[in-house]
This record gives sequence, structure tokens and C-alpha cells, in this order.
Amino acid sequence: MNDVLRGAVRAARADDFDAIIGLYRQLQPNDPVLSYGEDRVVFASILSAPWLTLFVLEVDGVVVATTYLNVVLNMTRSASPYAVIENVVVDEGHRGTGLGKLIMAATLDAAWAAGCYKAMLLTGSKSPSTHAFYRACGFSPDEKTAYLARPTIRS
Repeated sequence: MNDVLRGAVRAARADDFDAIIGLYRQLQPNDPVLSYGEDRVVFASILSAPWLTLFVLEVDGVVVATTYLNVVLNMTRSASPYAVIENVVVDEGHRGTGLGKLIMAATLDAAWAAGCYKAMLLTGSKSPSTHAFYRACGFSPDEKTAYLARPTIRS
């Protein structure tokens, strides 16, 4: 049976922390390991926030993919919220099996169910396969231009 038929998408639970951090290490291997538990505090806050949802996809009881849905309240577009999707990760050993499309479809379904009029994401990847994946999930690179600002380091 292929992975797509065995995959189950659900909202993350408190006991998913280690699995999600493991996936995030694949996404950002150079991120520092936080030794004081700041990441666990943020994780708990995300789980309790009504407009934020961390999704996981399990195969045979193992978390192999995750997405992070942020529903942003908005006063335009008839006061319709919009979605920002971040931290899309499929375990390296499960890529190319359709699981990414499965979790992304569930994430978009949740955004539409929340009344979002659009969903956005950014990627820093230059990989053509990453861009092809997002296009296959229904995202267009042609509708908006993204700009990114970062805080400046002051000496």
C-alpha cells in the first residue's frame, strides 16, 4: 500500500514536540538547539492559540510531515481572514510519495473552512522541484511579489 493511502493528517498534540523538532532540523539544520526550553514554550503557545494550527501527518503512527497554518484576522475583503502557511516539511525518507500534497491539501482545506480568502507561503528554496511542488498544490508565483525585512544588528 502506498504512503498516501496510509497517511493521516491531524492537528499536532503536546506529545508531537520531538517529532516536529526532528522535521524542523531537516528544514533548518543550522538552527541552534535551544537548551532552556524556549521552543517548548512557543510550541505550547501555538497549540493553545485559536488562529494557529500545527498539522502533522502520520504514517504507521510515525509523524513524517508537518505544516504550520496561521489564520490572520483582516478588516478588508469583507473582514475575511487570510492564511500564511509556514514550515512545510516532509521527512527526507518520504519525499516524492505524495504525502506533501496530502498534508498541504488538508492545510488549505482548514484555511478555507476558517473563511480565508487566500493562502500565502514563502520559500527560500531555489530548487525547481520545490517550486513545482507548490505549483502542483495550487500556489501561483505570479500573483504577488514578496518582500522580506529582517532586523538590523546594532553594535
